[in-house]
Amino acid sequence: MPSAPSKSLETFPNPQPERDYTIRIRVPEFTCLCPKTGQPDFAELTLEYVPEQKCVELKALKTYVWSYRDEGAFHEAITNRILGDLVEATAPRFMRLTAEFNVRGGIYTTVVAEHRAASWQPPVPVTLP
Repeated sequence: MPSAPSKSLETFPNPQPERDYTIRIRVPEFTCLCPKTGQPDFAELTLEYVPEQKCVELKALKTYVWSYRDEGAFHEAITNRILGDLVEATAPRFMRLTAEFNVRGGIYTTVVAEHRAASWQPPVPVTLP
């Protein structure tokens, strides 16, 4: 197999560090295990971030996400853990991770976790006529 699950998150230099811009990454096939039953949980992850000096490399993100396939975790815990690992790897100006879990026992769960660098101020939104 050419690739395997990995907890390693590789990065590359931000090509435009002088500019605030948003990177959005959609991961529609996240899987982990329910810590109570051991049954699979499925979610769509949406990562949005404003990079500082580093961006996350997509293949590394893919194998990182894959590494959770056989791990049991509560939705809240795993969302915050993934955000923490991504923040540690990239040190962004801002990062938001939204995890929309599929139905379990008739209940849908969405967990949103955010990080904001202390020195970063979001730009004022532009409203066009």
